Amino acid sequence: MKLYGVPLSGHTHRAQLFLNLLNLPYEYVSVNLASGEHKKEPFLSMNAFGEIPVLQDGDVTLADSNAILVYLASKYDDSGRWLPRDPVAAAHVQRWLSIAAGKVAFGPATARLVTVFGMPRDHEAAKDIAVRLFDVMERELQGRRWLVGEHPSIADIAGFSYIAHAPEGGVSLKPYPNIRAWLDNVRALPGFVPMPASKAGLAPEEV
Repeated sequence: MKLYGVPLSGHTHRAQLFLNLLNLPYEYVSVNLASGEHKKEPFLSMNAFGEIPVLQDGDVTLADSNAILVYLASKYDDSGRWLPRDPVAAAHVQRWLSIAAGKVAFGPATARLVTVFGMPRDHEAAKDIAVRLFDVMERELQGRRWLVGEHPSIADIAGFSYIAHAPEGGVSLKPYPNIRAWLDNVRALPGFVPMPASKAGLAPEEV
């Protein structure tokens, strides 16, 4: 198995983290975004959108981090814990995958694009989206360890990377004790691997 991505990408980290949690062997292939490697062949033959990450598993080639999570959970998790088979629980997981592709992507992930990568985005708007998201999450995590049910699921993996690194985008996690406890629960999972931190964003005392 091969995972193509870059270390500071939260989308890449989702897939990398889940591969490690499942204890699956894989080769990490770093993609040179600065040189535009992701916009040229042979990368475009793996993902025509020119985006990371990409997973190769034998004859299977998959792009999109959430699709990769669904594939890995469906193929390699016999317990059904990471992607519940119960229709209601599965729908709740899908809700958080959609949130990861929407509010997380346009909130904390976009705010971090501005500060870490210098991308021309509306930083204040992204921070506002992040705060509204975190306000909802803080309430939903009251008395809960995980986003869905009594066990970790790919919902937690999809949300973790960019939320944990929200301070790099200038969004403090200090007002959100339930979110911080949830992040610690993910970090405590056997096989957890962190995403490298950047020096951008808030000072440690503001986090």
